Amino acid sequence: MGIIKFLFITILILWVIRVLLRLVFPVVLKSVFGKMQEQQGRQNGQPQQSSKPEGSISIDYVPPQPKHGNADKLGDFVEYEEVK
Repeated sequence: MGIIKFLFITILILWVIRVLLRLVFPVVLKSVFGKMQEQQGRQNGQPQQSSKPEGSISIDYVPPQPKHGNADKLGDFVEYEEVK
């Protein structure tokens, strides 16, 4: 009788732990990942909430364009005659 009581109590405790983990674990994970995201955003210098509408594009840096050289430096030009 003692072993059955022990097994019943053990199974009941494990079931309660499982139910509690299903309820608490997602909330804890969401909190931890939210904090990690905020910390990463601060390290990258990005604002936490974007005021731009979704799908808009912003360019922060445009690299300088190389100067276009002389036409002779652009490559070889092959003259051809059109054959009809």
